[in-house]
Amino acid sequence: MDIIEPILAIAEKLYGLCEEVKANKKRCQRLAHRVSTLTELVKAVKVQGFGKEPKQVERGLYELKQTLELAENIVRKYTTINYLKRITKAFHFGEEFISLNERLNDAAQLLSLVLQVEHRDSIVKVFQEATRLREDEEDRQSDCLELRSLLQSLVQDTRGTNTMVDAVQRTVEQTHRDVQDIKDILESLGKPSVYLQDIREIKPEELTYDFPVKPIMTSSHSELYKGTYNKFTVAIKRYTCLLRTHPRELRSIFNKEVETMKRFESPNILRMFGICVQDENEQNPSYLIVMEYCEKGSLRQVLDSNCNLPWDRKTQMCLDAAQGLYRLHQSEEKFKVHGSIKSSSFLVAAGYRVKLGGFELAQTETSLQKNKHKNSSSFYYSSPQQLKSVNHPYDKACEIYSFGIVLWEIATRQVPFKDCSKHMQIYQKVFEERFIEPLPSDCPRQLEVLINACRSFEPFERPTAGVLVDKLCKLVEEE
Repeated sequence: MDIIEPILAIAEKLYGLCEEVKANKKRCQRLAHRVSTLTELVKAVKVQGFGKEPKQVERGLYELKQTLELAENIVRKYTTINYLKRITKAFHFGEEFISLNERLNDAAQLLSLVLQVEHRDSIVKVFQEATRLREDEEDRQSDCLELRSLLQSLVQDTRGTNTMVDAVQRTVEQTHRDVQDIKDILESLGKPSVYLQDIREIKPEELTYDFPVKPIMTSSHSELYKGTYNKFTVAIKRYTCLLRTHPRELRSIFNKEVETMKRFESPNILRMFGICVQDENEQNPSYLIVMEYCEKGSLRQVLDSNCNLPWDRKTQMCLDAAQGLYRLHQSEEKFKVHGSIKSSSFLVAAGYRVKLGGFELAQTETSLQKNKHKNSSSFYYSSPQQLKSVNHPYDKACEIYSFGIVLWEIATRQVPFKDCSKHMQIYQKVFEERFIEPLPSDCPRQLEVLINACRSFEPFERPTAGVLVDKLCKLVEEE
């Protein structure tokens, strides 16, 4: 029970801080309300005890304490930094609300296991998914309007984005990255949210792309083009192999996937817009999958490039990647594993924002590919238990190990186990010798601890995706 009072104390501090913020007020107020609901549940647990699963509940309470500490640190820092930093921080902090709210939801679901009916009803009312998503979108829109007003009040000349940014440059001492932040904010505020777009079948006339001029990437069964859809820049995958899939069959598979995919929408998961069937009445129709465009390519391509990646940027990239994975792992109700976590499974958009890809429309894409066997993770990313036995069940702990290898890649920019070309060589190193590849000497200590924890030999020693997000968020905020 020692954990209860610290949780309640942190919550009290958080309520006061949420009243002091100068932007994103709606989301802060909503955060405080949800934390207040949770603290009532924590008080109920204090009275009723930890129930039939005391270790699980105790673990959940410790994770809740971590989440509340993170929320307190973010909001406290947000109330004290200078005016310009506060505005640019407001924009990116909006994304952090998604993670905080999901972590609070996880705690609510766990605590409900030991509570009486009247307390469970209060959880449902506040944390019901449909209600949360609607409230979060309403709060986001309100805060965006306020943010626009703050930006416009920062400079007097509002004749255009470039003029505003130039004025900021003339009047405020800042770095090039600060300027780019403001440009990104102004551009984003003028666009509709990508998450308000339905995942659906897209008509051919709604797409614009440069086929058959030049694909930006090719594979054995498809070509990738850059195009536009509904004013969004998109990537369009066009299948090149001879297909026997009937459009009716494809639509059936696609429709079954859409509802599942909607449950995993996140800024850090590659957004899918839908499918498109061209020349449907012809002998060989063309099949397209339309998805979010990430201008920098795969994470592996970025790491192989000559771009500058200081530690603060690497840490943010680690956090982005962890948030994408957490969206899949976040609860038993929505539990899903990716099945092929590696650096090429992550894509990098403008601003080096990392997004998890490689699983959206998986069944639809499988039905379109010439080779229908399921690709498995490379043994470079396999956990010690998987290397020992191909029959070892693939679970979250296996995936966290694979993710640890990806984090190591971000930290080092190297290819994992580059001197090993055979399964037995990897097995010898990872399972027999319990070897983990070293991190750079200048790697921040806390980041090093996290990456090594993910690569722990024993599955139970690896952190959950939620814990990773909490700790990486804290690292990012401290920089």
